[in-house]
Amino acid sequence: MPRQVTAFSNATVKLLRSLRDKKARRAERLFLAEGLRILTEARDSGRLPEIVAFSAEGARHPLAAEIIDATEAAGGDAIEATPDILAKMSGKDNPQMLLGAFRQPDTSLAQIERSKAPLWIVAQALRDPGNIGTILRTGDAVGAGGLILVDDCADPFSVEAVRASMGALFTQEIAAARWAEFVAWLRSGEGQLVGTSLKATEDYLDADYRRPCFVLIGNEQQGLPADYEAECDSLVKIPMAGRADSLNAAIAAAVMAFAIRASWR
Repeated sequence: MPRQVTAFSNATVKLLRSLRDKKARRAERLFLAEGLRILTEARDSGRLPEIVAFSAEGARHPLAAEIIDATEAAGGDAIEATPDILAKMSGKDNPQMLLGAFRQPDTSLAQIERSKAPLWIVAQALRDPGNIGTILRTGDAVGAGGLILVDDCADPFSVEAVRASMGALFTQEIAAARWAEFVAWLRSGEGQLVGTSLKATEDYLDADYRRPCFVLIGNEQQGLPADYEAECDSLVKIPMAGRADSLNAAIAAAVMAFAIRASWR
């Protein structure tokens, strides 16, 4: 049976609230996901929260009730809380009526099976968690295997990234590595590395993309470092017809991903 929580000082309330902070997420190896849609996506992908918190109103939805029951059946903790307490945990004045704390997956390159998908997205030094979440959503939409984060990126398990992913965090593999480690891993097997660069001469629509293709997107402000570009098997550019000199990193990833899939039709 779910237990009712009415005090802000409750230990579980404090734990869930702390997961808005990267340090706490790392220490607990947990992350927060909010809303019926994202938690349903997680369940459909075989993932259940270790803790699920909900309002009485939220639990009335049949899908929410299924997730709450499944979480308890799997040995997880289910707590009913007031909207005020849910707001405290989520950090929003108008919180979702359902939120869950999930175990963070292994993000080592060793668990990536490159043959699982023809396309993978690699992002270098991305600073915006919203971009990371959006790229995960794009990856899901194009049937990519997942997202490999290179060097110092924003946390893919932050509330902002999870929210922007719209549940794709649970359908996409996520790995994180330094550049040298990623290159060594990539070159140990099959894989074409395609970089996006304003300095490239080849149009992205004219390139020959081979499976598995790893499309590399650079930092929002700086783009890719020169030595990273030199490591690529192919460098392409997305021509700009207007005054803008480049696209947002997440938009560039989407344009590239759909163009690569279209070239294989």
